[in-house]
Amino acid sequence: VQLQASGGGSVQAGGSLTLSCAASGRTFTDYTLGWFRQAPGKEREFVAARRWSGGSTFYADSLRGRFTYSRDKAKNTVYLQMNSLKPEDTAVYYCAAGVGLIQSTYGSVSRYSYWGQGTLVTVSS
Repeated sequence: VQLQASGGGSVQAGGSLTLSCAASGRTFTDYTLGWFRQAPGKEREFVAARRWSGGSTFYADSLRGRFTYSRDKAKNTVYLQMNSLKPEDTAVYYCAAGVGLIQSTYGSVSRYSYWGQGTLVTVSS
């Protein structure tokens, strides 16, 4: 399994960015694909996730309403649209894939077996 994240960059507060994560290497029907982020000096934290086969998207409570998760099955790609960005959103953003997750575990870093290389988002005030 390979996950290739892209789309990071520098943006001013209030701006928007859309991250992409291209997944390859297998069929992802039974997988959950998630987004996480890690700010300098902090632990990796959950952003959003959804089962590849469908169902509801789960978001970190603090990000719901500003961030939107979407996917393009034909391209095997998931996206994270980030609006109204704040300096505290500065982090390396990772996409991850895990199999056999239930909804209550979507936010658990340890449940994801595969990780992309991360893409840096920097939000300036």
